Amino acid sequence: MELCTVLYDHPDAVKLITAVQQVYVERYGDEDVTPVAPAEFAAPRGYFVVGYLDGVPVACGGWRAHDGEPESPLVAGDAEIKRMYVVDSARGRGLARAVLADLERSALAAGRTRMVLETGAVQPEAIALYGSSGYERMPNFGTYREHPDSLCFAKSLPATGG
Repeated sequence: MELCTVLYDHPDAVKLITAVQQVYVERYGDEDVTPVAPAEFAAPRGYFVVGYLDGVPVACGGWRAHDGEPESPLVAGDAEIKRMYVVDSARGRGLARAVLADLERSALAAGRTRMVLETGAVQPEAIALYGSSGYERMPNFGTYREHPDSLCFAKSLPATGG
């Protein structure tokens, strides 16, 4: 898979984001209504990537910086993962794990110290991916923090020497 950094509103990103929103509709009954602005995923305080197989967009994911919010478990240095997705036809090949590793690498390079994310109880494949990648449960945050199916996870990024 070739990973390409793109803007959040790049046509291939939009196509994949639309597809993941449809998955949310199927599983939860509605799209993710968390406020998201495309500019949040632009360097240096954000990042978005699309993965291509033979020139076809098949995977995506991004992060946006958070530096703590009143009455929130988010802290300075956090990078929130959003819109991780792999199309059905490309699943089971380790592509999500590759996108996740790229997100972690880029966040660390941008000075972020912890990855955080929100997923849901009816996304067992996401829960398994994050758990096997070193993510641990954290207090809920964000739009769905009070929703019974909301699950939030965090992973500290390794400190770089220097």
